Amino acid sequence: MKNLKNQIGKSAVILLGILIALIRPFASGSQSLPSGMEIATKTDIRNDGENVSRKLTMELIDKRGKSRTRETKTFRKYFGKERRTAIFYETPSNVKGTAFLVYDYPDVNEDDDQWLYLPALRKTRRISASNRGDYFLGTDFTYEDIKLESKLSVEDYTYKTVGKEMIDGKETYVVVGLPVDKETEKELGYSKIKAWVDAENWMIRKGEFWDVAGNHLKTTYIKDIKQVQNIWTALTVQVKNHKTGHKTNFTFSEVDYTTVIDDDFFTQQTLVRGL
Repeated sequence: MKNLKNQIGKSAVILLGILIALIRPFASGSQSLPSGMEIATKTDIRNDGENVSRKLTMELIDKRGKSRTRETKTFRKYFGKERRTAIFYETPSNVKGTAFLVYDYPDVNEDDDQWLYLPALRKTRRISASNRGDYFLGTDFTYEDIKLESKLSVEDYTYKTVGKEMIDGKETYVVVGLPVDKETEKELGYSKIKAWVDAENWMIRKGEFWDVAGNHLKTTYIKDIKQVQNIWTALTVQVKNHKTGHKTNFTFSEVDYTTVIDDDFFTQQTLVRGL
């Protein structure tokens, strides 16, 4: 009987050891992953320079493969913690003079200001918060996508880390974001997003988006990520709309973080006047 008890005792210890060995990798792995909000915050506070000017080539490709190209100049500058962005269209002639301006305020309770100037109408139109999920001038990016510049919004979503994956040979954290409420979901046009964030430089390398009906809407790939003047920079962004078959490619060139940009670039007057 004593031997039987000893054997049962040893068996229980062995079984307990096996269970601990099986559980420990999962527990330690989950502890080693940063939280979803921590990852989102890292993308949001990532150094992107006090100001930057660059050329942006937009290629719009319809489902039949027909391509249209637009050339723009873009500018971004921080005014304290407020970030301002301006985009000016240069070609082709039918969109030349079109311009877009964003004031991204640090106060989460204050709606950002966005304006669009259309030379054909000779009119500047303010983009309200309820329109930020609308598509930007024929592209597959929304006004909000343009404003975020491949960062994750820490105000509009709650995030959960769901694992790690390799993207383009780089280790990434995979996070899923859900809008904070139904009103925000309606404004953004997304019921869920999924992002693959580079574990080294906190750049997003891939994104998936679902519409408010829960349908898979589009996929974004951010490629050709390099350091320009010691700042991590995405030079190519590609997006495919799965509902329409439409694609948009953004290619950045002549990126300059060092030349100071005049404050006057970021006014409604300059939108109308042009560069």
